[in-house]
Amino acid sequence: QVQLVESGGGLVQTGGSLRLSCAASRSITSIDIMAWYRQAPGRPRDLVAVMTSGGTTNVPESVKGRFTISRDSAKNMIYLQMNSLQSEDTAVYYCNARLYDRPGNATDYWGQGTQVTVSS
Repeated sequence: QVQLVESGGGLVQTGGSLRLSCAASRSITSIDIMAWYRQAPGRPRDLVAVMTSGGTTNVPESVKGRFTISRDSAKNMIYLQMNSLQSEDTAVYYCNARLYDRPGNATDYWGQGTQVTVSS
């Protein structure tokens, strides 16, 4: 199991930056996949950044060049650096950890979420 606690959300103006943090209760290099998702009201929860245990990262085209996922393994922390924020980035952001007990069978763990609001 793993517990996740996000922090760093808040209100920011269009074009501004925020860094979200996610503290994990176990070594993040032992977690198969860590990711950030976001969910706006009335919308599905969408992936915005992912990192494998080996450190490979990926972000969708919608945030490429603006969002970066990183980690501090010594602190068991995952970060999401968000730059050039736009109103459409307003959402609750969730940290996710996925653990596989065998190929194709995974359990997802979620943090409580942190609100990001981008105002013009």
